[in-house]
Amino acid sequence: MKNGKLGFGIIGCGVIAPFHAKSIEKCKDAELVAVCDIDEQKGREFAHEQGMPAFYKDFRELLACRDVDVVCICTPSGMHADMGCAAAEAGKHLLCEKPLDISLAKIDGLIESCDRNKAKLGCIFQRRTYGSYKKTREVVQDGLLGQMVLGDAYLKYYRSQKYYNSGQWRGTWELDGGGCLMNQGVHGIDILLWIMGEVKSVYAKCAHLVRDIPVEDTAVALLHFKNGAYGVIEGTTSVNPGQSTKIELHGKKGTITIHNDRITQWATTADEDEMAEEKQVPIEEKHAGGVSDPTAIGMEGHIELIADMADAVLNGREPMISGESARRPVELILSIYESQRKGREIAL
Repeated sequence: MKNGKLGFGIIGCGVIAPFHAKSIEKCKDAELVAVCDIDEQKGREFAHEQGMPAFYKDFRELLACRDVDVVCICTPSGMHADMGCAAAEAGKHLLCEKPLDISLAKIDGLIESCDRNKAKLGCIFQRRTYGSYKKTREVVQDGLLGQMVLGDAYLKYYRSQKYYNSGQWRGTWELDGGGCLMNQGVHGIDILLWIMGEVKSVYAKCAHLVRDIPVEDTAVALLHFKNGAYGVIEGTTSVNPGQSTKIELHGKKGTITIHNDRITQWATTADEDEMAEEKQVPIEEKHAGGVSDPTAIGMEGHIELIADMADAVLNGREPMISGESARRPVELILSIYESQRKGREIAL
């Protein structure tokens, strides 16, 4: 604690770090006390922009700082678990950018390390904070749509070759863990699972059709949910321009459709053998989606999740998005990749 506030440190001063810094600034229980980046010039410039918190080039030195209580991990995905385990071993709580990591073994190791060291572990999936998704999940779980039939996610983004060339880790198996699904599509996949529940099996096709990268820029997957419903995921960074993210949910008693976090269709009936009728949408909400620009996302979700992490630490409860919950979309994405490699349906 410093000045009566939890001290936050940020590891990785890239594109997403300012979202964490500004969210920490808006949290009454938090203060940014340290930042870290292996690129010293970039890291020091970021520290200067944020009011001169302590700068470290080595993340281990940041973890040794007594003023740091919570660490935000904003590095490439393949580094998340290793740094997170080191943070937990150093007695720090941690809030990790999506995904928790690109390996289930590493994710499981991170969860175990946090449990063993009594460190809070949270993950950034900011769409879960939006009222449109919260309301939709609530009514689907309460049975408003009846027995679920289909749950689909259309995640069509645009990322240029210049974007992939801007960082050696982007679009690589080693550090990005995949392409359009593991990096961009993971948000929509997380939401689909959060609303529909777990997946029983998946059959998929993936390829790099447009970009010069070793990972996929285009993917389609057929899902079989444990509740009996089917579903489709279409994920890309190859469409031009990027399209609005769309989640379609169909049950025997109605349909809910969400475009870019705004509910555009809410049709229900009390009798599953009657045609569902359009109803007034119970909540209006719109956030920037970043479909063509990775920086064009709203900050509201990060603000809520930073505040949630601070409250979880201060009150001894679990963060809103736990490690176990954040593991699920990674498991599904890795199963999609396995289906592509083996050419068959994969059971989760």
